[in-house]
Amino acid sequence: MPTTPKSLLWTRTDTAGAEHAVVDDGHGLTAQGTQLAVDPVPYTCRYQVTTDTDWSSVRLEVEVEGAGWRRSVRLERATQRWRVTAAEQGDLDAVLTAAGHAPAGLPGVEDQDRLADALDVDLGGSPLFNTLPLRRLGLRTAPPDTAHRISVAWVLLPSLTVLPTEQVYTGLGPNRFRYASGGFSAEVEVDADGYVRRYPGLAERAATR
Repeated sequence: MPTTPKSLLWTRTDTAGAEHAVVDDGHGLTAQGTQLAVDPVPYTCRYQVTTDTDWSSVRLEVEVEGAGWRRSVRLERATQRWRVTAAEQGDLDAVLTAAGHAPAGLPGVEDQDRLADALDVDLGGSPLFNTLPLRRLGLRTAPPDTAHRISVAWVLLPSLTVLPTEQVYTGLGPNRFRYASGGFSAEVEVDADGYVRRYPGLAERAATR
């Protein structure tokens, strides 16, 4: 039976910003979205992400721009390897320095082989991307306290630097899971389809009227 694309809107709770995503999850996930945020400098981010039918990530394209600069990165996975390409126009580091922030460094990744174990991608500040491992691991129906340590290709914003990182997803029962990475953790509330409703310290889903 055909599925109807979903339109999801989150407001950021950690900074001034929002995210709107249109998703089709009939056979894995195909989604496109836009993020707006003011921290560390105002920017607009547009992305497209695709998974296979098992919800393993296969492609992510991201463009981010602000006053006087633009960056892009593309991640593609094939034959168990990631290929990463990145580009920059203008000078984000100069903008950050002028605003009193540390330079961001280059977009992309220095060593693509360090991403070899990653089955998921994660875009900084986006609650949508938590759904990918949640659905892939089946945490919505897993027994409580079922923990999974995963490798992720993490795309930072606004720099679009790509880092290999470890994250831990732990099912907490119906519509809840715990996310942990480094010294950070949060108990996240999702809907019946696994999309975030409330992510403490990051975002909340806007209710439809």
